[in-house]
Amino acid sequence: MELIPRRRLELVSGRAHPALARDIAGHLGVELGEANLREFANGEIYCKYDISIRGCDVFIVQTHASPVNDSLMEQLIMIDAAKRASAKRITAVCPYYGYSRQDRKSTGREPITAKLVADMLSAAGADRVVSVDLHSGQIQGFFDTPFDHLVAAPVLEGYMKENFGGDVVVVAPDAGRVKVAERYSQHLGCDLALIHKTRPRGTYNEVRARHVIGEVEGRHCVLIDDMIDTAGTICAAAELLAEAGASEVCAMATHGVLSGPAVDRLKASSISRVVVTDTLPVNENHAFDKLEVLSVAKIIADAIDAVFEDTSVSEIFGGDNLA
Repeated sequence: MELIPRRRLELVSGRAHPALARDIAGHLGVELGEANLREFANGEIYCKYDISIRGCDVFIVQTHASPVNDSLMEQLIMIDAAKRASAKRITAVCPYYGYSRQDRKSTGREPITAKLVADMLSAAGADRVVSVDLHSGQIQGFFDTPFDHLVAAPVLEGYMKENFGGDVVVVAPDAGRVKVAERYSQHLGCDLALIHKTRPRGTYNEVRARHVIGEVEGRHCVLIDDMIDTAGTICAAAELLAEAGASEVCAMATHGVLSGPAVDRLKASSISRVVVTDTLPVNENHAFDKLEVLSVAKIIADAIDAVFEDTSVSEIFGGDNLA
């Protein structure tokens, strides 16, 4: 007697960004599972899956939105529950990977928290991790399990082609984003510029834009970054571009963290348009006239489908997700 194994995909979501998970489920054509998450009186998180997930490929979608520690802990508990429920394979889908900026020691006596998060996901029982636009590609090396690095470039580039005409220059807001900005400029057939910035030693969320490298006078400049947190970097770069004679400055980023003074800074800046994706939820307090939010649900859904069907994820991006 020959037994043909049944394969079943189960998609479940944490509470950090259920709207994105519903969109992903819609693209996949599956029902979103229920993890019955709730808190005990002292704040501890409880999880219990509605149906049997024994032998399933379980994809647990949870972006590490604020409060980051709560979002992360909730995902770890969901992974542990799936492991103990005999799931065949567990994939942690983290559209925004928390603590990604703490990927190395820049001074003494600091943690490498991005590695700690990797260890916790693995210890909880994740067999694979999927994330979008890591702050640093080296984070993939913190895992001993497969890691699928997705990029939002197809969504952002599509928006640029439809909405930005004329003489466009792609601008990297700092040296760390030059390679990514160069890829955008090559795909779009436009020029590249760079902002040289410095960060005062011993400070956090404070930057100083020093020089513009490239021809920007009279041109439409588009700043490309992986995230906008307090908006200090992006606003400082925009002011420098305006002083250098740019006709218009727009800002695009994958993750709209928008912490603290970010919204007020962006409103008051010379930036005419701010474009982010929905890897993180944008609540009513963060919405403003300049802000536009694009969906990455289809990109994540295509990657989940490829993982489930054991086909290539990198082919979705033409290999441009590997750097």
